[in-house]
Amino acid sequence: MTIRQSTPPDIAPDELRRAVDWALSTRRSIRAFLPTPVSCEEVSAILDVARYSASGVNTQPWHVHVVTGAAKEGLSDAIMRVYDDPAQMAELEEPYDYYPREWLSPYIDRRRKVGWDLYGLLDIQKNDKDRMHAQHGRNYAFFDAPVGLMFTMDRSMGRGSLLDYGMFLQSVMTAARARGLDTCAQAAFNAFHHIIATELGIPEQQMFVCGMSLGYADPGRIENSLVTQREAVQDFTTFHTTTNMETAT
Repeated sequence: MTIRQSTPPDIAPDELRRAVDWALSTRRSIRAFLPTPVSCEEVSAILDVARYSASGVNTQPWHVHVVTGAAKEGLSDAIMRVYDDPAQMAELEEPYDYYPREWLSPYIDRRRKVGWDLYGLLDIQKNDKDRMHAQHGRNYAFFDAPVGLMFTMDRSMGRGSLLDYGMFLQSVMTAARARGLDTCAQAAFNAFHHIIATELGIPEQQMFVCGMSLGYADPGRIENSLVTQREAVQDFTTFHTTTNMETAT
């Protein structure tokens, strides 16, 4: 698809704004998908839009591995064999620090809330380790989505490329939402990067970034009713209208 950036869209400005705002604000992490197929052509169309994401000096550090059918099932099975074995799990290492080594407030509070809100919907009690294990394990079945996306980038790139990658992931999820599809970006795959590399033949020079499930949300599943709380703009924004010198005088 060729997009001429200087050509205005054939849609009224207010309608365009509402459509973009809708796609961004209704994106959620979906944890139960319908078996409805998603064609490779549709996935390609989403990636064709997402490739216009910004990146430092146009480095475009992303590489996407799309898994469907037998390849997706085989990958899930390989990961689950390790996930269900505590001894093998203890040997896993993350490819990079996605989460902080020490959690502080308010981040730890937000993390706990989303976890317990999800488990509350699923009626999983705090001491029910088996059901927690099973629910977390659904990550590795892509929550039954028909398409899995595995994202990698060259190890030679710096940490700034992870910022670029975040914009690319957001573009993928927004483009999917605009097509009536849903996603779940998943750092849960990160610890299994060696297994993923082996199963998909990913070269050693490529560092695993994260995974993503893609498909149609199952509206009948209670876990998909989870809506996370978001901070108000005034709580994370500081507007600077004068210089420090002007304020001092």
